[in-house]
Formats: sequence, C-alpha cells, structure tokens
Amino acid sequence: MEQRKKESGIRLEDVAAGYGRKALLNHISLHVSPGNVLTLIGPNGAGKSTILKTVTRQLAELGGTIFLEGTSMSRMREEEVARTLAMVMTERLHPEFMTCREVVATGRYPYTGRLGILSTEDWKLVDDAMQLVHARDTADRNFSQISDGQRQRVMLARAICQEPEVIVRILILDEPTSYLDMRYKIDILSSIRRLAAERNMAVVMSLHELDLALKVSDVIACVEGDHIGKTGTPEEVFSGDYIQKLYGVDAECFDPRTGAVYLRGNKSRPKIFVIGGAGSGIPVYHALQRKNVPFAAGILMENDVEYQDACAAASRVVSVKPFFPVAEKEIAEARSWIKTCETCVCCAEAFGPYNEANRALREYAKTLGKLIPVEAQQNL
Repeated sequence: MEQRKKESGIRLEDVAAGYGRKALLNHISLHVSPGNVLTLIGPNGAGKSTILKTVTRQLAELGGTIFLEGTSMSRMREEEVARTLAMVMTERLHPEFMTCREVVATGRYPYTGRLGILSTEDWKLVDDAMQLVHARDTADRNFSQISDGQRQRVMLARAICQEPEVIVRILILDEPTSYLDMRYKIDILSSIRRLAAERNMAVVMSLHELDLALKVSDVIACVEGDHIGKTGTPEEVFSGDYIQKLYGVDAECFDPRTGAVYLRGNKSRPKIFVIGGAGSGIPVYHALQRKNVPFAAGILMENDVEYQDACAAASRVVSVKPFFPVAEKEIAEARSWIKTCETCVCCAEAFGPYNEANRALREYAKTLGKLIPVEAQQNL
C-alpha cells in the first residue's frame, strides 16, 4: 500500500479533478498539516468545489494521489475515510421528518455497530457539537423547516461530532459561511480556528469572503483557471495586485491589506472638495457616492484609514506619503481644486502637526465662501 507513515494531515500530489473523464483542473499539489487551515479562494466557477468534491470522493480523482494521514486515499475503505475525514458541502440535504439533532447524529454512524444504535456518549458528542456552533435552539425542530443559515450550522455540527478514532482529524468545508449573518460568520470561523488548534485538525475549506480568508487562514491557495495559482501565507498571497488580477477588479476597489472591497464613485470633474482624515471623511464619501456626485478629497496621508475609500470613490485625491510633511506642491494642488469646485466640506474636527495644512485649506474655502457648515453636511 502506498503510504507516508510519518506524514499527518492531507496531501494532494499532482491531482487532476473534473467531471466524468474530463479534467477541469490539473497538477493540484497542496498539503495541510494538523492544526492548520488552508483556504481555497478564486472567482465563481474556478473549481474550488470541484477540488473539495474530489477530496471527499464525491468525484473520482482523474490523476495524481490524495494522501490521508500518509495513506493513499484510493487504497482506503469508505469506513476508514469516514473515520478520518469529515465534510460540510454546499449541497442541501432533504431528510424527511428528521429533527436537527437527528441530522447531526448521523455524523456518529461510522462509529456505531451493525444496528446503528447511538450510545449515551454519542448523544453527548452530538449535543456538544450543536452547542459549539450555536445550534442547540434548533435541536427539536424539523430540519426541512429551518433557515439556510441554521442548516449550515447544523451541518457543521454534524461534521464536528464525527469524533474519529485516530489522532488527527481532517475537516473539509465548502463555503461554511454561506447564508450566515455577520454574528454567525464570526462564530463559525472562530469555531473552526479553535477546532484546528485544540483538536489538532487539518482544515481545508473554500471561502468567498476575502477579508475573512485573510484573517482565518494559515495558507491560501488561489484557484485560477485550470490550475492552482499563487499559494502561501495570507500576507504572501495578498501582496501587490495579484488578488485584483485574479478577480478582475480595479486595483483601487480592493485593499489587499485588509481584504476590504470598495465601490467606484463618479470620476467626472469634481464638484465638491472634501477635507477629511482619520476616518472623518468616510460618511461623506459614501453619501456623495450614493448620489453619484463627483468630488475631490485631501489632503490625506496614504496610510490614512480613509485613503483607500477616497481612491475608489473620489475623482481626485490629493495625498502625501506617510509621515512626511505636507509640501507646498500638495497645498497648491488642493487649493486649486477648492477654487474650481462649487463647495467644500470639512469633516475634520481637530488639527495636529501633520494635518495643519487642512486647517489652512478650511480657512481658504471659508474666504471663498465655499465652505458648507457642519450642520448642512447631512443634506449632501
């Protein structure tokens, strides 16, 4: 039997994946060690689910080898795989007349005898798993009558309660945060991180939310066309403009440092100049963006919390490098835009050594009669 006795976790070596006999992705090589989370990202239809379905045997591998705990999965019996690997896929189950607790309990069946009778300890693991994902309130409800978000939590609990009789466990999740609101996205991903650390699990999952992938993953693999593109730590993968190119978005609409997405504003000649800084201008940027009003913003340091927002929404941004004093060149540029704009808004309330130039811009706009009073800004 093809084995790697000293290796734990899951490894894909030169795997080809697809449907029928047609490979859609080739040369997939990935490794996830116990305690780590690997996240697949990529555009819709790139093949993330195809890879996961191949790992979970829903699709036959069309080439290469998948190793579970050092053993080739093709040589393992179904019950052996079930005791090592748990999965939560996007397909919806349609059990008839089953409560959520009973659905979760099906995760324990690989460990029961021929009669499939769960022990007291089995039921305790079921209840503990439901508690972990905040699904206890659905325990006695019919699975077919709960929301999609609740079903996602129940299915995660089903995977969690598979307590394998091996040292290391592998968890596969296809879009575990789909249909969940903010609170439960945070809860689910926090639970996944705890499971990886406390139970020494190797986790492979796909995510659409890049900001969450950036925070929860140890390794990110980018599914790109018919192959795996860039792979590495979140900091390595999200450096430069690779992610923007992968998804086909403008560089200004995505911040690789935070995973935040921004909407483009009207890039016509600006009608309003916004003096902001330290986040004070963001509400005004959004208000003008919603009304499709072109505006200019400044003077902002390029590490300011609102700089990326301004780059996406404003038609012109006057900026300086971080920690450098504002030069006459930037001041003159800002004054020129204030002079040509119809009005000016000053969102900043306090001025220090690094934004003293903005105080001067406010006074300049006031002398031109273009400064909008603070109380009038809400009517923009």
